[in-house]
Amino acid sequence: MSLRIAGNMGSFYPKEPKELERYINTFNQWEAKLNKTLPNISPKAIISPHAGYIYSGFSANLAHKLLAQRKVQRIVVIGPSHHVYFEGVSGSFFDEYQTPLGNLTIERKFLEKLDEKFGLEFIKEAHQKEHSTETQMPFIAHYQPHVKVVELIYGKTSYEALSKIISCLLKDKETSVVISTDLSHFYNLKEANALDAICLEGVKKLDNTTLNQGCEACGVLGIKALIKSSNELGLKSQILDYRTSADASGDTQRVVGYMSGVVY
Repeated sequence: MSLRIAGNMGSFYPKEPKELERYINTFNQWEAKLNKTLPNISPKAIISPHAGYIYSGFSANLAHKLLAQRKVQRIVVIGPSHHVYFEGVSGSFFDEYQTPLGNLTIERKFLEKLDEKFGLEFIKEAHQKEHSTETQMPFIAHYQPHVKVVELIYGKTSYEALSKIISCLLKDKETSVVISTDLSHFYNLKEANALDAICLEGVKKLDNTTLNQGCEACGVLGIKALIKSSNELGLKSQILDYRTSADASGDTQRVVGYMSGVVY
């Protein structure tokens, strides 16, 4: 059995199961305090942030909690490569995916079918420490421990090429999609809010032209691909949450933005 090792346990999120569950329970308790109500919809895909849980975990938890309302066979998690340069899209050709809450089963046969259709890569080192995708898995393990997962990490590619894969996934009634991204990085709070507003508007309107007006998301390619696919398939979108690192740290001079959203 081959295992996709979780290289970020204890840094981006707690390593101990009880501590991780405490985080998630706290996020759920905050919902009422922050006047957050999940929409009564069946999501095809979510957009979820991937920073340390202390900063972006609340936003991510909202999205994953909503995603769990739709029971599917598999969840495909898609995120940008932060550490390894390569061209194309790399699939997690392992058997299981490690999380503090127990290993998730990787659906190898489904991944192999994607490989046959779209010509995936397997850049093993790209999967060793990639947090954009890994940070999504503990939420999946908490809310949907028996679902199968697939991890896709993209390097240098076009959003049009990625959109072909996403469209294929969205058409499958037994598949949900997670698009991982953070928003602007290291501006002051006012500048971050202005830049992030462009991203939020683009997602809300499902309009890539709006995104091109200044959205600075590390996973903007994934967002654009999802928007293109959503328009082709006649889907709708909704923003679930927006916040910045300043909400947790109090530092308003070097801010990172986070959002969660849903396509249905």
